[in-house]
Amino acid sequence: MALKKNITFRSVIRQLHLFLGLITGIIVFIVAITGCLWVFQEEIRELTREPFSYEVSHNNAMVTPTRAKKMAQSVFPDKRIHGTLYSGQENPVEVIFYQSEPEEFYRMVYLHPQSGELIRSENLLNGFFHFVLDGHMYLWLPESIGHEVVRWGTAIFAIMLITGIVLWWPKTKKLQKRHFWFKWNKRTKWKKKNYDYHNISGFYASLLGLTIAFTGCVMAFDPFESVVYDTIGGEKETNFSIPANESGSYKEKNVPAIDQLLPKLRKTYSDAFSFEFHYPHTDSSSIYVEVTNREGTFYKNDYRFYDQNTLAELSTPSIYGDYSAASFSDKVIRMNYDIHVGSIAGLPGKIIMFCISLICAALPVTGFLIWLNRKR
Repeated sequence: MALKKNITFRSVIRQLHLFLGLITGIIVFIVAITGCLWVFQEEIRELTREPFSYEVSHNNAMVTPTRAKKMAQSVFPDKRIHGTLYSGQENPVEVIFYQSEPEEFYRMVYLHPQSGELIRSENLLNGFFHFVLDGHMYLWLPESIGHEVVRWGTAIFAIMLITGIVLWWPKTKKLQKRHFWFKWNKRTKWKKKNYDYHNISGFYASLLGLTIAFTGCVMAFDPFESVVYDTIGGEKETNFSIPANESGSYKEKNVPAIDQLLPKLRKTYSDAFSFEFHYPHTDSSSIYVEVTNREGTFYKNDYRFYDQNTLAELSTPSIYGDYSAASFSDKVIRMNYDIHVGSIAGLPGKIIMFCISLICAALPVTGFLIWLNRKR
């Protein structure tokens, strides 16, 4: 009787696995393949970017955030500046333009680090990696449709990995060896190889595959992110929050307060990789600076907020503040993206996630072939 129940349970799981696989196969394939490519987008962009050519003097100071904003705004006068990035004394100052309405506009303006003169601009909505990210997040569909398809497809993929583990699990101890490694010889047919690849590689990729799917769902579903955060003891807001100015409306000075911040922050963060300045949107809003402490990762970034008149530091109710003051639950959520792409473990982590994503992309293909062969 127990055996019959076990067979019934496995048959239900098998049908569920098959049904979900046929529904989401193409979604999983596209999201996983584009995820593979996105993992190394920073390294590939750095290698393929046209080198900058200009001279700097060691006696001259860097262009201030105020001047950088003025110089960049002259290039695109009617567009909104998102922020200005300083990544080194001799590196170009990068002014980021972004707005979503009335139509999306996303450009990077590179300025000479000292004179502030225009070096070149780059359209970030063009190019290979924008195409890759659009496919990964929206399947190249309209955003409102693609986002829903991708996030629910990701959630279903997590369920499929769990059902796949149940189906993989050996019924007896004698079958265990066959389930852990490929037992092929010259006479092994491709159908058997395809079946083994689907089962065995799927098993080994399942834990990290679930990690990718889980972290993807945390980013895709705001309520799920809140549930995860609350479950592990979180007490702050998970959304990004910029505090209001405490000293009232903006008061003009000979040296703007934001221009005094760069030398101050360089002393505080002598080993920082970059500083991204974000200008107040209104006279009553504050300045915020994102400090990247480690190249290639985001979770250790510090988000510092300052009164735009007095430079008094302001606190935020969000988890995105000073990393040293973050709780365990804050750090877990802040690590989510870096875990998702593997950058939390550096280059080895990225290589591992690349391989796992590649295996995940192959699973719907090999699974479909198994189903097709059985139909025949």
